[in-house]
Amino acid sequence: MKVTTKKNEQVANMIFATIYPLYWNRLEKNGRTREEFHQVLEWFTGFNEEKLQSLIDEKVTYKTFFEEATLHPNAHMIKGVVCGYRIEEIEPEFELYKQCRQMEKLIDELAKGRKMEKILRA
Repeated sequence: MKVTTKKNEQVANMIFATIYPLYWNRLEKNGRTREEFHQVLEWFTGFNEEKLQSLIDEKVTYKTFFEEATLHPNAHMIKGVVCGYRIEEIEPEFELYKQCRQMEKLIDELAKGRKMEKILRA
């Protein structure tokens, strides 16, 4: 599937605080811990638990979330298909959309029980 400008804008304007509990509920149902969830988020974005909570409390958009993030140097290694989009084929002009899908891929791998070393591209 191809990313459109409209789709990119929709994702950019989503509030991270509304999506965070959906991610956490999925992980919790699959027996993962909040510590594992936050470890993955911190690896990917550089945000520790305190900063994550601050961003949630501020109700930042995904645009602000990723503008403030310092993505891990190995983030380019996150590949595969999420919601019908092949991550590595998302055009550079839709970088925000790509970052969102990369984060979802990490959460998906965690939910499916993948080993942490593999999720964190060690």
